[in-house]
Amino acid sequence: MSYAIFRSESINTLKDLGEIGAHNKRDKKSYKSNPDIDMSRSKNNIEIVPLNERYSKGYYELVKDYKKEYEEKQKTTREDRRKSFDKMLDDSNSVVADELMFTSDNDFFKNMSKKDIKKWADSCMEFIYKDLGYTKEQVLHSVVHMDEKTPHMHCVVVPLIKKFDKRTNTEKYTISKKRYMKSGEYISELQDKYWKRMNDNGFKLERGIKNIDNEHISIKEFKKLTRKLDNRMEKQNHLMTRDYEILEEKLKTSKPTITGKEVKIDKETYDTLKDFMNTSKRVIKDMPNNQALFKELEDYTKNYREMEREKHNVEVEVRKLEHKNEELRNENRKLHNFLNVMLQTLKKFFNKLLHIGTEKDKDDVVKEITAYHSLDYYNDRDLHDIADGTPKEEEINDYIYEQNCGYDKDYDDKDFDI
Repeated sequence: MSYAIFRSESINTLKDLGEIGAHNKRDKKSYKSNPDIDMSRSKNNIEIVPLNERYSKGYYELVKDYKKEYEEKQKTTREDRRKSFDKMLDDSNSVVADELMFTSDNDFFKNMSKKDIKKWADSCMEFIYKDLGYTKEQVLHSVVHMDEKTPHMHCVVVPLIKKFDKRTNTEKYTISKKRYMKSGEYISELQDKYWKRMNDNGFKLERGIKNIDNEHISIKEFKKLTRKLDNRMEKQNHLMTRDYEILEEKLKTSKPTITGKEVKIDKETYDTLKDFMNTSKRVIKDMPNNQALFKELEDYTKNYREMEREKHNVEVEVRKLEHKNEELRNENRKLHNFLNVMLQTLKKFFNKLLHIGTEKDKDDVVKEITAYHSLDYYNDRDLHDIADGTPKEEEINDYIYEQNCGYDKDYDDKDFDI
């Protein structure tokens, strides 16, 4: 029996949206050499909700009222707190859009005509409208790809809603995936509804195992995710260790010059320090992605035994996966510990830069450390230590005060991902 597969992938930035649009609409010439895509069959792709322009243009048309409302608010916002609409979307804790993907296996599609596949896709759209609760106005684009190994449908939706703001006692636009993907229990209910709708419409598909975020994932896909996480963490460890060792050697031979309150270091050591900061920034920024992948793999391992109980070799396979997950868990713990040590070491370098760096360097340091603070990598004491005796001490202390007092801090829902 084939499974009813429904997945959701958050789209977090406008750049990501553009790349997904290029893929879904087959806009890039590079797809001609992609072994997974047969461009000679692309003419058979089925547009369910057409979009005759680029994703970015269609997106701005869809959110134009939100953009207008936001830009009006910016006129009364303190100048140093103003952001463009695009930057606000990219920096937000919310998503930019959400991509829903529907498919099954090759056996399910094997004897289907194009008309039958269109009927299946229309049933998926019924689920989006009637069960998920999206309106037609919130759908940016929907297409069935017939030019890959297994037919599948991509539907990009924008969870744009009006939400009551208690502070201003008014309704304001916001983008909230959480409105449609409320919790793990609710998503399990949605999977029930999707399975029922498919079967009610004549498509005999099996429901996946309950109480698992990623409900339908093959062994091949699982191993691919495992390799991806393993390679990512190995690369991050290599980059961090390499740059840290280079910096450590430079500091051994560097002879800082202290003049009054200023500490001067040579340009070569300064450049090495900046390289290390850039590497650490990339690694720290990617930590949430590592955690999400790790959680996905861990949840799948817990439920794998039940899902594959009918297979004779399941116990051996599960032990292998559990062992691999234990290795990844230990690797993740090591990386976390290493990052904590690195962050504490960086405090001295940040303090030095606030003394001797250019104005741009100092502004960059403030942005970095406040970003780390918002992610709970640094606490208030860490920021006080970094700012102590520097030209940015008052600005950083003001930031700490505003955070603790809740001044001008917007409420953002954390979106839930399948």
